[in-house]
Amino acid sequence: MTTRTLRLRVGHARVASVARAIGETRSDRVNAAGEKSTRASERTRFDGDGTLERGGTGTRALTRARSVLAGGRTSERDGDRRRMVIGCFERMTDLARAFCSNAGIVLTNDGNAILREIDVTHPAAKSMIELSRTQDEETGDGTTSVIILAGEILHLSQQFLEKNIHPTVIVRAYMKALDAALKVIDSISFPIDVTNRDEMMKIVKSSVGTKFTARMGELIPNLALDAVMCVARKNVDGTNDIDIKKYAKVEKIAGGSIDDCKVLRGVMMNKDVVAPGRMKRRIENPRIMLLDCPLEYKKGENQTNVEITKEEDWAVLLKMEEDWIKETCAKIAAFKPDVVVTEKGCSDLACHYLSKAGITALRRVRKTDNNRIARAAGATVVSRVDEIRESDIGTGAGLFNVEKIGDEYFTFIVDCKEPKACTVVLRGASKDILNEIERNLIDAMGVARNVVQDPRLLPGGGAVEMAVSRAIAEEATKIEGVEQWPFRAIGAALEVIPRTLAQNCGANVIRTLTKLRAKHAEGEEARTFGIDGDKGTIVDMKELGVWDPYAVKVQSIKTAVESATMLLRIDDIVSGLSQKNSDAAGTGTGVSAGDEDD
Repeated sequence: MTTRTLRLRVGHARVASVARAIGETRSDRVNAAGEKSTRASERTRFDGDGTLERGGTGTRALTRARSVLAGGRTSERDGDRRRMVIGCFERMTDLARAFCSNAGIVLTNDGNAILREIDVTHPAAKSMIELSRTQDEETGDGTTSVIILAGEILHLSQQFLEKNIHPTVIVRAYMKALDAALKVIDSISFPIDVTNRDEMMKIVKSSVGTKFTARMGELIPNLALDAVMCVARKNVDGTNDIDIKKYAKVEKIAGGSIDDCKVLRGVMMNKDVVAPGRMKRRIENPRIMLLDCPLEYKKGENQTNVEITKEEDWAVLLKMEEDWIKETCAKIAAFKPDVVVTEKGCSDLACHYLSKAGITALRRVRKTDNNRIARAAGATVVSRVDEIRESDIGTGAGLFNVEKIGDEYFTFIVDCKEPKACTVVLRGASKDILNEIERNLIDAMGVARNVVQDPRLLPGGGAVEMAVSRAIAEEATKIEGVEQWPFRAIGAALEVIPRTLAQNCGANVIRTLTKLRAKHAEGEEARTFGIDGDKGTIVDMKELGVWDPYAVKVQSIKTAVESATMLLRIDDIVSGLSQKNSDAAGTGTGVSAGDEDD
């Protein structure tokens, strides 16, 4: 087995033909709707050379080209290698705009959900998917914007590389432009009162305005806002601690109407009581005990052998187990809990003693659910029965109830006094609808969380991008030397956001952008004017009520510029590939004879 060094180059012709290739791929997807069973193994992926290829028996969207370099071929310009990285990045941008699912059916326009479904091997493509994932984790919104913006910046960088401007000069100009853009954004932003529900609703509605759930009116914004406000906690230093990932669980139940979606001030689990018929399924103002230990006789952690010489000794062993379980249940019953929840098992004998004492038990509950019950009901999870104290019992819940929905039983611990944990119940006709509603809801909750943590807003509709673009163009006149052109390119790249908005609403892109530039040239008072996403007209975002959270906008611009600068610094891509062909060992170059003929 030998290794070889590859350098992969992408020609300019393929950059121009990627849109046509993606269109062919989407057409294949539509035509294959009736042949799903015979083409289930097909995948859409990026090859190592940046080409889009159909797996299985599908046809290739682009002709695969590969250059295998031997030891002596090292005279190519560095610009070719950087253009290769940029070319692959541009293909990923086009894929984000025109997506076809490759894993069953995924109905979404969420950038992160789209790129999760694509298999890639090229390092630049992986970097772009990482951008979307990072944006989704940090802010919950702007996943598509960051990809399109990063791709536009790299597209504009190609002209500078062709003119032999050094990447370090380009990167230095880009970072100066980023600092200038952040100063402009800070001057446009303004604070908001997070206790004003009407203003908060406008912000959250803006985040879901282009998504599937926009047709549902204020349902999703209301759910997101209620969930975030329920989970929010004040820290000692006055900041807000909002952990929606741990304490705001989304529970999807197929069936019912979308109007049945609601936020529970407490916890819901897909569990039933251990002994139905003998244990209560409805308790008002319950005393809840949470355990992290089994209510059954402990088994040996290692292999255990017991030698018995008398028949009576076997009966003594069984009696010791029963006595231990009886003593454990007696210690629990001494604190008079109404509900006992354990993450481990609960034996039939323990169920007998607990039901005899009038205690309802739930077993094998997830640790995450147990932690949310502890936060909602004010209880403490106990690891040993011997360490239980009265303060560990939770009394904050108003109702314990077990209901049957469809064919399954669900446990509700709700109506808590100060829950600080909640469950969002989603109802819908099908699994696909529920999955898309969940994605939109998580994005909306992320936006609401960001506004509560950093209560500053910016006008939407591309107003911020156009204002920053104009400010950068004015600032570029003060810069001397070749840095002026990359500096100005950041402003031109930001215009891709209002341009995309104009395209999506069917407006005349050139006329609309020209009107918007002319409006922003009137002065600082016109910096809030943007594009109405429905009508394609130029309107004041203050009057329209379309806002973007400060954190989302700043994070997307920072991520796009910094990722572009990182990729521009790449000189080459070196990969060590293992060759199974034993003939390659005798070539002396680490390349098999078949590869040398390519």
